[in-house]
Amino acid sequence: MTAEMSYFEVVADGLVVQHTQPGHAQQLEELQKTVFPTLAADELIRAVHYLRHLEVFPEGQFVITDREKVIGMTTTMRTRFDFENHHHTFKETIAGGWLSNHDPEGDWLYGLDMGILPSYRGRGLARALYRARHEIAAKLGLKGQLAVGMMNGYGAVSGEISGEQYYEELISGKRKDPTLTAQMKIGFEPVALMPEHLNDPSCGNFGVLIKIDIGKKI
Repeated sequence: MTAEMSYFEVVADGLVVQHTQPGHAQQLEELQKTVFPTLAADELIRAVHYLRHLEVFPEGQFVITDREKVIGMTTTMRTRFDFENHHHTFKETIAGGWLSNHDPEGDWLYGLDMGILPSYRGRGLARALYRARHEIAAKLGLKGQLAVGMMNGYGAVSGEISGEQYYEELISGKRKDPTLTAQMKIGFEPVALMPEHLNDPSCGNFGVLIKIDIGKKI
């Protein structure tokens, strides 16, 4: 990673957004379990995976630390995305957690995950991580960011309405979702519903493909 790509932002007293370092790997594995408590075990990213990410694409990996404690994280890769054939699963994308789908020539920054320790939520820290990703994407000359947001409010109402109806109500403004509404406020645009994207009952296995173009400010 070049000096030009190095990232460091103080977002509050003691809270810093910075590039992930090898010493963060074990804390990141524990944070995954806390942030995604109902995600299938084989879809969680582990310490050994985080170390591999730093070999493959160090510029795209970020943490938020409260002094020495890791309280937030995001994992990304570069991709050439086919919007005409957009459906994919999280398990396919993470390739066992090894980031082997990273394309060094990819023109989009793909966010694989985003997580903040529950006790630190509501302080704009996710936005700070998205901003760090956006700055690196701009430095790399990419088109913007892609991600699949978990439709986290759907699990609680899945016995009442379909995922398709929930999605339509969300994008029409009739319904709010704890994850996707926040992402849309940041500037992400919903592109498509992604059924069976991952294995997590909290979202009924639904995700939503979202994007934000590089010209937008976060």
